[in-house]
Amino acid sequence: MTTLLINNAHLIDPANNVDRQADIYISRGKIETIAEANTLASTGKEIDHHIDASGLIACPGLVDCCARLREPGDENKATIATETRAASHAGITTLCCPPDTDPAIDEPAVVKLIHQQARHAGYSHVVTLGALTAGLKGKHLSEMAALSEAGCVGLSNARHPIENTLILKRTFAYAATFNLRVFIEPNEYSLSVGGCAHEGNVASRLGLQGIPRSAETVAIASAIPLIKETGVSVHFGRLSTAEAVTMIGRAKHDQLPITADVSAHQLYLTDDNLGHFNSACHVQPPLRTQYDQDALKQGVQNGIIDAICSDHQPHEQDAKQAPFASTEPGISALESFLPLALNLTRDGIDIHTIIRAITATPAHILGLNYGQLAPGAVADICLFDANERWQFDTEKMLSCGRNTPFNGWHFQGKVKYTLVKGKLVGN
Repeated sequence: MTTLLINNAHLIDPANNVDRQADIYISRGKIETIAEANTLASTGKEIDHHIDASGLIACPGLVDCCARLREPGDENKATIATETRAASHAGITTLCCPPDTDPAIDEPAVVKLIHQQARHAGYSHVVTLGALTAGLKGKHLSEMAALSEAGCVGLSNARHPIENTLILKRTFAYAATFNLRVFIEPNEYSLSVGGCAHEGNVASRLGLQGIPRSAETVAIASAIPLIKETGVSVHFGRLSTAEAVTMIGRAKHDQLPITADVSAHQLYLTDDNLGHFNSACHVQPPLRTQYDQDALKQGVQNGIIDAICSDHQPHEQDAKQAPFASTEPGISALESFLPLALNLTRDGIDIHTIIRAITATPAHILGLNYGQLAPGAVADICLFDANERWQFDTEKMLSCGRNTPFNGWHFQGKVKYTLVKGKLVGN
């Protein structure tokens, strides 16, 4: 299939300020023409495949800036092939893999392996973050230049601590030299070690060791002066506290080169959802309070939080069947990503802001030429019915991980078609 016509779609492309009914003509993997709705079919263009998109929204393919695909190292949980298939079914055309694989992404061979496996699967684009320190051990700088040349779009130590602030400063300075963005999951290890829930009333009632808000805010406060000194661009991922939103807002006001994201589940779940030790809600950073959640939503609305990610972490069944504190944290989140994001319209956040936060902005943060629909752009497209109501069912998930607290939830907004480079995938 070399040509495809999408007819009469409601095109929403925040990157180009487009919101209208349109026809989209795709040739050889790229968007060739965007025209008024119901006009291109009669122009005599060669059309190998036709999609009637009446009643559907066409937006750029979703860009997920944090998804753990488990390969290499944890293929018992999932593989790149299974998770990119699930992603494409959910409208996600690009995923960014953090460096905490096994082995860690600290040498070019691992980068090449991941990219090769993604290309072989053929479902979604996969990009990688290289390790900020060798083996993610926080002791020695990684070979940043070599990782960048191998295709890494940035650097991170994931949730592995760098306890020596001098080493952290050196990683920032070195990354700035190569114009590489550093991705931080803010966590002061000494304050969070051993914890499994938000430090508050719920954790006290359940007898769980808590993680205070300060575990996140101290890490951010430590990084900001180093950002000022080195000039490095930093992305703070998976914010969970109201105080963190305030701190990021102040740093942006001071024009520091900072961006931030939030996991979709943090916008809908709080520590109250832990109920009676619901291990499906064991995540890191932990679910906080309604106060924090409200601040996170406000951060999305006013642009302090730039992007929303899935924070996808698939697990095998046994990983969630121990006592709460002994279970592995994380949610299998690809297939709930878009409906959770769309649900924000109920909180007064307009759909353009939402789509921008899951397409154009994360693409920009990752330095990618995706997240937009314009003539000449790669034809990565998500077509969804914003009005269709459906019930989430773990038995129908394509991800190898069924670990989700959203089983049985009623959602509105269903993906109908996903295109990657103009090719229909996953549907």
